[in-house]
Amino acid sequence: MNRSASGTVAGVVAPGARLEKLAGGLGFAEGATCDAAGNVFFTDQPNDRILKWGVEDGLSTFLQPAGRANGMCFDPRGHLIVCADEKTALWSMAPDGEVTVLVSEYGGKLMNGPNDVWVQPDGAIYFTDPFYDRSWWTHHAMPQDGQHVYFLSADRRRLVRVADDLQKPNGIGGTPDGKTLHVADIGAGKTYRYDIAPDGGLAGKALVADHGSDGMTMDSEGNLYLTGEGVTVFDKEGRQIDRIPVPDEHWTGNICFGGKDRRTLFITASTGLYAIRMRVKGANAAK
Repeated sequence: MNRSASGTVAGVVAPGARLEKLAGGLGFAEGATCDAAGNVFFTDQPNDRILKWGVEDGLSTFLQPAGRANGMCFDPRGHLIVCADEKTALWSMAPDGEVTVLVSEYGGKLMNGPNDVWVQPDGAIYFTDPFYDRSWWTHHAMPQDGQHVYFLSADRRRLVRVADDLQKPNGIGGTPDGKTLHVADIGAGKTYRYDIAPDGGLAGKALVADHGSDGMTMDSEGNLYLTGEGVTVFDKEGRQIDRIPVPDEHWTGNICFGGKDRRTLFITASTGLYAIRMRVKGANAAK
């Protein structure tokens, strides 16, 4: 009988698997995402760097300085989309390292600070823009008139505010078919599901869980993984089906499936990077 990391029956963790600490001594780990080869990239924001956990060679520094990078996600072309918090901007980083600024303002005003990002299968982008006052900024008042969710079209010509009724949107992620978006309102302690319209707009807002989240991911069975105090897993109906505790860390920032077979869950939790083998594959598993 399969038991989860928390000891419950029929969880998502592989039978007998235990949480493993891969790296420590980080200022604050965030932004976990996986490339096509299964390598995991994540950020250490206080130390202004993007790190890489390679499937062959383990931990290395990918970029430093890194715009105080926060959330990240790979697009279909293999470009790393980065929430560059220091610049209150959204970047696209090509495989050769060239950086393009995609978004830095809306309505003639600076962004609050893009926090987390998800890329649709066609390359269009959704990102959250909450306000967290940073010591590295010269301004300390929120530039925008609220904390919202934005859509950037695949051709990068159209930036639209698509959700403006949330307290503090943070974690964001969508389904592999590009039809559904999940947004965590960490200010309200809730996570919502939206239908994605052909023009990128959002409709059909529905509560998924009374649980906010700093980051999120999905598995191949459609289960949603939310962060905060460890990792909490909800099924398609919004029922909690598992919880993965991360001992000795006060906060779990972000998560992604990685490794060659996408059956390892990587967890960025405050000062460390952790991993655990799963019964399920990530929704980002190669076709």
